[in-house]
Amino acid sequence: MNQPRILIFGGSLRTESYNQKLATIAADAARVAGAEVTLIALRDFRMPLFDEDLEAAEGMPETARKLKALFAENTGLIIASPEYNSTITAALKNAIDWVSRATEPNEKPLSVLSGKSAAILSASPGGYGGARSLAQLRPFLENIGITVLADQVSIPKAYEAFDAAGKLIDPVHAAAVTALAASLVAKLA
Repeated sequence: MNQPRILIFGGSLRTESYNQKLATIAADAARVAGAEVTLIALRDFRMPLFDEDLEAAEGMPETARKLKALFAENTGLIIASPEYNSTITAALKNAIDWVSRATEPNEKPLSVLSGKSAAILSASPGGYGGARSLAQLRPFLENIGITVLADQVSIPKAYEAFDAAGKLIDPVHAAAVTALAASLVAKLA
């Protein structure tokens, strides 16, 4: 049995992102469940908005190449998606748009994404807990060949959901994140 390799990140660029905190909790749970985890912050992979003319003129930005390499090294993804105006963030969409591009002569677009499995979760100050962003993220990922687990986790009132150490206060929420991460690890094992 191979040890599953999972790339985990939040879809926000904000330093104190609730979703990056949630990604960190999911990363800890995935490690405990037996996965090799790479936890990143999208803010460390700043890149211009995807523009095919820019790509043709300058190639893929170095930060996008590094992110694409991380996607290629992992068979699973855990994405904690914030909800901006009832959908996913521009940063998350842009990162996946860049990663999806072919960079080698015989490479097909989406090759580092297709065939992966993912778990999705969210935290939001609103009462829906980011569920509307997950409703957008799920078909987006599935359309590019990523299998998304049926279960997902949404944490409402994120401004009061975490303690000072970045842990979830509600044990039901914490257990749900742990179970979701363990489910992905089990699927990939």
